[in-house]
Amino acid sequence: MKIPPQSSHQSINNMLRFCLTESQRLFCRRLIFSIGVALLAATPLCGEEVDQPVSFVNDVIPVLTKAGCNMGACHAKAGGGQNGFQLSMLGFEPSQDYESMVKEGHGRRLFLPAPAQSLLLKKATGQTPHGGGTRFSQNSESYQVLKQWIQQGAAYSTGGVPELVSIEIQPKRGVIEKGGQQQLKVLATYSDDSIRDITRLALYESNTEAMSHVTSDGLVKVLDLPGKIAVMVRYQGRMAVFTASVPSGLSVEEMPEPTNFIDEQIFANLKEIGISPSPVCDDATFLRRVTLDIAGRLPSPEEATAFLENTDPDKRNQVIESLLQSPGYADYFASKWTPLLKNRRDAASDITANFAFHAWIRDSLLANVPYDQFVRELLAATGTVIGNPPVAWYKRVKDPKEQIEDVAQLFLGVRMQCAQCHHHPFERWSQDDYYSLTAFFTQVGRKPTATAGEDLIFHKRGAATAKNPNSGEVLKPVALGDDIGEILPDEDPRLRLADWMSSESNPYFAKALVNRYWKHFFKRALIEPEDDIRDTNPPTNPELMAALEDHFISSGFDLKELVRVITCSKTYQLSATPHKNNLVDRQNYSRFYPRRLQAEVLLDAVDNMTGTTTSFANLPPGTRAIALPDNSYNNSSAFLRVFGRPDSASVCECERVGTSSLAQSLHLINSNEIKSKLAASNGRAKLLTSDSRPAEEKITELYLVAFTRKPRADELKTALEYLNEPLLDSKGKPIEKTKAAFQNYQDLIWALMNTKEFLFNH
Repeated sequence: MKIPPQSSHQSINNMLRFCLTESQRLFCRRLIFSIGVALLAATPLCGEEVDQPVSFVNDVIPVLTKAGCNMGACHAKAGGGQNGFQLSMLGFEPSQDYESMVKEGHGRRLFLPAPAQSLLLKKATGQTPHGGGTRFSQNSESYQVLKQWIQQGAAYSTGGVPELVSIEIQPKRGVIEKGGQQQLKVLATYSDDSIRDITRLALYESNTEAMSHVTSDGLVKVLDLPGKIAVMVRYQGRMAVFTASVPSGLSVEEMPEPTNFIDEQIFANLKEIGISPSPVCDDATFLRRVTLDIAGRLPSPEEATAFLENTDPDKRNQVIESLLQSPGYADYFASKWTPLLKNRRDAASDITANFAFHAWIRDSLLANVPYDQFVRELLAATGTVIGNPPVAWYKRVKDPKEQIEDVAQLFLGVRMQCAQCHHHPFERWSQDDYYSLTAFFTQVGRKPTATAGEDLIFHKRGAATAKNPNSGEVLKPVALGDDIGEILPDEDPRLRLADWMSSESNPYFAKALVNRYWKHFFKRALIEPEDDIRDTNPPTNPELMAALEDHFISSGFDLKELVRVITCSKTYQLSATPHKNNLVDRQNYSRFYPRRLQAEVLLDAVDNMTGTTTSFANLPPGTRAIALPDNSYNNSSAFLRVFGRPDSASVCECERVGTSSLAQSLHLINSNEIKSKLAASNGRAKLLTSDSRPAEEKITELYLVAFTRKPRADELKTALEYLNEPLLDSKGKPIEKTKAAFQNYQDLIWALMNTKEFLFNH
């Protein structure tokens, strides 16, 4: 068949018109492809000199990754990529990518006789309409690499291609002045000991966007916030992190005397970056703060008065110890763990399991059961809910995949969800790691019991395995990065998992817990988010993180001791009031960061302030909101819904809303619920109205209840003037004195409840 004297691309298209059937056209394309490969193997095209062979894995895949072609929003999108062209996420499956690029679509994406006419290149350079836009120019290095690969025959392997071993950032650490910049250099080391500069091909991402930006070529630009920055670098499944200090440039005033190792690490970091801490807070602020953080309630006026009058220098440590031994501690931290463990009530039949599970969590905290034992009892639970309440977790979390995802995120701080479908984009975890972890839960058996909706949980004898649906490989239980040995058929794999999790060498278990508790007390975790622990997301204070881990492990995983050492530190007791030196600090704990009271705590505080109680179904009168066993009470309480009590649907702390909103303000200002509490016949306003004490004493009581402090002189004067001001009705006539006093006390309580000082822990 004679081909007309036209361009190669046009000639081939004309020739294909003579192929009448699809099978003929497919045969012609494959024939042309084979001829092209043979010719390219023999001689260079167009007189061009062929350079060193281009590797699909080491050269082509990095170009596609840098251009964003194999990102989730582009051709690595779940459900078929884009326009029928699908690539693996970040090139983790190069053999599949090769099939898609070279062979799928009858090979239409590459054109070996005229590489520049390849659809792959024309779309990427914008010569042909492309939904992803122009990814690089024709004179770019990326274009030349792809073009040269096609010229050389578009082979998958050229033989003897070295494998990538590691990547290295130069420098690894640094100090960058505010407004300054640092150029990074990234080197790749291969199995043949060769080293390659991959700075232009690596991907960069700042972990601290508010403090620094990084260009696509690795130039780190620092903004005006002092502290610690981190930049994640990715290349072909390898990760590395650059960290740097950004000093404030200001002189550091004298530091407080450290109380424990927490203060030593925090103050050393503050000194390094040039930030002075705020002074230690006053006694009233401390008592309110620590009582809210440990027991989830406001101190009583009697507690406040006694503490403020106490002259014992050790009184702060004493009140911490008293709070840790109180039932309030167990109630409050049970309200933290219950939603994370998904204690949901979706049907009336769930109530037995909900109450039993919540009681087990609360009793474990009250008895200070070691954290590793608490987790072990949960993971390896067998039997029925009545006989062994932690079995309730398996009632809500039934799928082994969901079980390992929850366990990894909650107890290890590792997010495994991505690895179910593809290699984790920011971590080393693969699909094999995901399903090897799933294998620990594949031998959990269930049998129905006489109680509707309740199962008997037991260990099924047999080999624990899980199948990777992508590769078809059958996998045995393997912990994250650790081989735990052979598990016998009679042995419950969950016990082996619990042993591995609580071992001193485990790099995640203790770190995840101390990071989570640090955020509880300081609003910001050392690693943010608190359940995303990975090498590419380093802590803002690595030395403190390591010290907290060691202390928690050496204490025997003692949760109360962890709370004790945190709250006894001067770091926790610093004032929330900033000064010019630490005004912009958001990550170094140079002052206390105020936070809005949680929904349950705030509802209890409102009840305490108004002298009322909120009734909850199936619970004794006077039950506090922080003692609610499950999520079902959100449906009956508009207050809890508006202020963001979690619905126990996930293991993420983010389900709890901690921000303020217009709806919250309107609810406190004008809702029927608040009005009825203020006007209650047995409420605080009514009692104060009939109280014969001087108005000054009653105002002082309100301030002690709301703020754990006495009113300042100006506050007392304003309140007295308001209470003594006569009220007139709609006709301008004076309202009866007792009725007017009742209304005035309601207004005063309402005003105090709507202040930031009341709504926030500070």
